[in-house]
Amino acid sequence: MKRRQFVNLALSTVAIIVSNSIIAQSISAVDSQSVEKRRRQRKITTTTRDTQPPHILTLDDILALPDVPADRRIFYGPDPDQFGDLYLPKQPGPHPVVLLLHGGCWLEQFSLSTTGHLAAALRRTGLAVWNLEYRRLGNGGGWPATFQDVAMGADFLRTIAPEFDLDLDRLVTMGHSAGGHLALWLAGRHRLPDTSPLYVGQQGVRVRGVVSLAGIPDLITGVQLNICNGACYALVDGFPEEVPDRYQQASPLALLPLGVPQWHLVGTEDEIVPASYIQQYVEVATQYDEVHLEVLPNAGHFEPIVPTTAVWPAVRHAVLALVERTPSYIR
Repeated sequence: MKRRQFVNLALSTVAIIVSNSIIAQSISAVDSQSVEKRRRQRKITTTTRDTQPPHILTLDDILALPDVPADRRIFYGPDPDQFGDLYLPKQPGPHPVVLLLHGGCWLEQFSLSTTGHLAAALRRTGLAVWNLEYRRLGNGGGWPATFQDVAMGADFLRTIAPEFDLDLDRLVTMGHSAGGHLALWLAGRHRLPDTSPLYVGQQGVRVRGVVSLAGIPDLITGVQLNICNGACYALVDGFPEEVPDRYQQASPLALLPLGVPQWHLVGTEDEIVPASYIQQYVEVATQYDEVHLEVLPNAGHFEPIVPTTAVWPAVRHAVLALVERTPSYIR
């Protein structure tokens, strides 16, 4: 009973407890597993780049960036947070599409504005970007609304594709932090059982690959490591032993194989989503899917979403590598 009371209290207040300062806290140190050992993993491609940023970016640095306006803001549902910002390249279509999902521990305090600069940079490379907003913890999100919104927003691309000449045969999902979790989940949702409130069967739009930037691919381990200070269990409204079926439906690890190639990028200095945590997931996922891991030296949690940093070429390469893949890979 006391445990249940604690969970209820934690779940009801997590959006207040997890603040800007909390997100900046260390979760755990990067483990001592060597680069050479990772390279021996059969399907893992681990590359490094000589990056020397002047300092490790913080959340305050990201929030201080000016907004980058999109070409269009389009609502996919009636809720004020059910919309997407569409960025369109100057080149003639049909346009490959990146469905971009922002992070922020699935909390209402953080919005798609944090990935606006990333969306604009991808637009300059010739990609259309659907920077998606969704309900989050504190404004009606969580289980199952956050997942339903992301799915609805993704499938809404079919509605707007003809008007904006979008090529959905070259659709890639990309997400940062909590958004990386959702980007991976979108790729695997076709494996959900028909009893799930998140089930869409084969009707959902299919993606051709996933780029996860310091994502959260394993919710159970996320709870154990206290990633996002309780938001991992708040997202599904319970601990793994209390609602195991929800973790089976919500965690990308449980949905393997996703059936599409995955790129994971994470900084060696990331104290919010440790590189060791990503490596642990990749070692499992590579048994099922084509998986690439790039560990970025001297990069923290936020460098991958800022296109002026030294790690931007690695991010750009990952998404273009997937966009240029043919649909025949999909199983």
